[in-house]
Amino acid sequence: MKAIVFRGKDDIHVEELPKPIPRAGEAVIRITATTICGTDVHIVRGEYPVKPGLVLGHEPVGVIDELGDGLHELYQVGQRVIVGAITPCGQCFYCLNGAHSQCGGPLGGWRFGNTIHGAWAEYLLVPDAKANLAPIPGDLSDEQVLLIPDIFSTGLSGAEAGGIRVGDAVAVFAQGPIGLCATLGAKLRGAGLIIGVDSDARRLEMATRFGASVVLDPREDPVADIKRLTGGRGVDVAIEALGRQETFENALRATRAGGTLSSLGVYSGKLAMPYETFYAGLGDQTIVTTLCPGGKERMRRLMAMVQHERVDLTPLITHRFALDDIADAYELFSHQRDRVLKVGLYPWGVPSERVAALAEAHAVDDQC
Repeated sequence: MKAIVFRGKDDIHVEELPKPIPRAGEAVIRITATTICGTDVHIVRGEYPVKPGLVLGHEPVGVIDELGDGLHELYQVGQRVIVGAITPCGQCFYCLNGAHSQCGGPLGGWRFGNTIHGAWAEYLLVPDAKANLAPIPGDLSDEQVLLIPDIFSTGLSGAEAGGIRVGDAVAVFAQGPIGLCATLGAKLRGAGLIIGVDSDARRLEMATRFGASVVLDPREDPVADIKRLTGGRGVDVAIEALGRQETFENALRATRAGGTLSSLGVYSGKLAMPYETFYAGLGDQTIVTTLCPGGKERMRRLMAMVQHERVDLTPLITHRFALDDIADAYELFSHQRDRVLKVGLYPWGVPSERVAALAEAHAVDDQC
């Protein structure tokens, strides 16, 4: 099979690898669509270590190609499925205690493109398939569900972990794809005032479309503006969606006493917490971290949100590439060129121009 292999820092290549063969409880899916995540960029840049020779990517949409023993009564070859970026086993200590994303130990639920071969390939081996293969409703396209395995699940989890209540004031720091889904999550959870913070005009425009009441530029003292908008208190919940010192610190400064900072960013290096940003540790604030929830039931529920038109994620897919063109796709996404939000990768070729045009027309209709 054709796959994108990580060989070292800033070194990824299209290579031929053996097609996987499923054992009992495993499945092989033929990947029809996947995408590039900011975490993939961290890996390629050498900021998060994985072993050389690994196939990257953790957002699979595909068709069941082969089933291992124990799965034939539940699934069938040719069935369209998605698999969460996180693949819990459902049986270990962590899963049985509700920490499915930490399956087997810290970060253990994240396997694709981290500890086993990922989705940037023509075929993908899915472990613990009974717990992780989620059938796609027949009326949904690949692109309608492409962003569910990771960024929608992750962004929404930031709002969930923050415990957003009806009428809460919420600030989301960084409006990349994860942050935009956190903004959408705040809206779905019933937040009153939703503040989107980013320096990119395109992202701020999308933040407004996804539910932000107010957008702010971080270069213009957003904390002061947030305090002004909240009667001097700060927000009930701040969501950090970038993974940098400055966004984490601003999010903490913007959180009221007794409020919650929900952290989604992937950090590298040390993270400092100046004492005055959290009232010297005496402000009754809560800091929570979250790794994308996975498993087939989570995927089913999120697809239901799309199916019943509560959510439309397709406007976030701004560019499309064949898997062979990974170098161009990665260059565009990693350097945030051409107003990119998310890139669709297609191992068997980019969808027809007609399909792409229909998706674009649908996005324009939504804006009208």
